Amino acid sequence: MYCVRKVTEDLYWVGANDRRLTLFENIHPIPRGVSYNSYLLLDKKTVLFDTVDWSAGRQFIENVEAVLAGRKLDYLVINHMEPDHGASIEEIILRYPEVKIISTEKAFLFMRQFGFSIDGRIEEVKEGDTRCFGKHTVTFVAAPMVHWPEAMVTFDTTNGVLFAADAFGSFGSLDGKLFNDEVNFDRDWIDDARRYYTNIVGKYGPQVQALLKKAGGIDIKMICPLHGPVWRTDLGYFLDKYDKWSRYEPEETGVMIAYASMYGNTEAAANSLATALVERGMTNVVMYDVSKTHVSQLISETFRLSHIVLASVTYNLGIYPVMHNYLMDMKALNLQKRTVAIIENGSWACKSGSLMRDFLENNMKQMTVLDEKVTLSSAMREDNLDEIGALADSIIESMKNK
Repeated sequence: MYCVRKVTEDLYWVGANDRRLTLFENIHPIPRGVSYNSYLLLDKKTVLFDTVDWSAGRQFIENVEAVLAGRKLDYLVINHMEPDHGASIEEIILRYPEVKIISTEKAFLFMRQFGFSIDGRIEEVKEGDTRCFGKHTVTFVAAPMVHWPEAMVTFDTTNGVLFAADAFGSFGSLDGKLFNDEVNFDRDWIDDARRYYTNIVGKYGPQVQALLKKAGGIDIKMICPLHGPVWRTDLGYFLDKYDKWSRYEPEETGVMIAYASMYGNTEAAANSLATALVERGMTNVVMYDVSKTHVSQLISETFRLSHIVLASVTYNLGIYPVMHNYLMDMKALNLQKRTVAIIENGSWACKSGSLMRDFLENNMKQMTVLDEKVTLSSAMREDNLDEIGALADSIIESMKNK
């Protein structure tokens, strides 16, 4: 049975939700599932904007058929060719053999690589090109590396709708509530939206900045992303988040303590530091065990907060493996502009601190590593409390310069 929502006068959401999927891209946990958004415009010509993952294909086809109500499908616009949005292209072709596909040169290359039979039905577009479907005229805007090289966004100049591809999306299924003003976004969605951006798009901050600059020149009234809620109010709120994230500026002044502890001794030092910070008035403190916390959550919180404490035991004369993996993800996602403090531990060769500092200073951009640090020899002692206090003071002092 079909399940659709009206977006505007002529536009319908015909996507689907996948609550069974546990890992997005088979790597990122999504306990609330994910939505695959597709939109169908009913004008003189009918236009479908993107498709869905094959796992949701049956629901998607029922939705499209219900909205078309016997009309043929004239056009399929593919803004982003990744399989969670492009997998159902051939099903659309089979059911609507006269459909023309509008997309970029590189997207058509990818379609052929995925084995789609598209010859004879393609209309290639580039930045600045327009198409008129009757009452509605759209223009196409290149968005390379947000987050694939073929990506574009489509702007409806008639009603101000931006079909935003993978920009402005979020993890999480749509529980009947399609629009941002139907949910409590700050309470229920911002963490999933941040984790989505930072892990999926985070590496490409300069490209997102370029897209935001282009978006600033058009009169956007609604944002229709390929995942998550449709934005029809308070667009500036989400645009500001994207601006901060893509400039690698922290959202909040606060401290994230990420600790890697084998037997609880490094964790004890992390707890003592958290207590010392709160006693000094910094209550925006969160703690994560990197052995138990998925790295996508660590990355999201690292983007959110201004200060990071890395507390790691030494392991085989190196950084504890899960802490090293976290650092590698930070580097891969281009994280920068953070202040970092270090707690190190080792029983016979304490190397983790110097190795973490070397990694931050030589592999990452604009990372400030505080000179104060805490060094443990196996376990905390009374004199370590003074080091903990000095490190807390150093962190608080560094916040005054932000």
